[in-house]
Amino acid sequence: MGRTAQPAALKLLTGRAEGRDSGGRKVNPGPAFRRIPPKPPTWLSPEAKAEWRRVAPGLSRLDLLKEEDRAMLSAYCETWSVFVRASREVTKNGLTVMQVTYRGEARIEKPVANPAVAVARNAGRELRGFAAQFGLSPATEQALSRGADDGSEDDNPFA
Repeated sequence: MGRTAQPAALKLLTGRAEGRDSGGRKVNPGPAFRRIPPKPPTWLSPEAKAEWRRVAPGLSRLDLLKEEDRAMLSAYCETWSVFVRASREVTKNGLTVMQVTYRGEARIEKPVANPAVAVARNAGRELRGFAAQFGLSPATEQALSRGADDGSEDDNPFA
């Protein structure tokens, strides 16, 4: 597996010259989309609305949001809401819960993994995927701009 891409700003900070990275290659500024942030849907859960209010302004300020991102950002925020609810459930009731079964008249209790642990784990995986789509980590932010390359040979000194 190759290295994780660095964000454009970091490449420019360590670069040799204006607009160039440490290897002397031009740094791709990213795709030129029309950047108008979407309005949040009215049906978001309260936790999802709070997450939208937390991340949307920053993404908008960085010109990373466009109107077409509404569905994906909504899905991210609702997944965050599921993660929070599952995490609260685990905090409240623990990693294991008691499972009750009956054999005839006998009641049998045994500890089993709290189902909320799996829900939180799955939501966490989904969140990482959504975060990558929005460039919510420095590495994925730069990876989003790769599609804007014009393929010119001067970008790669080894071409």
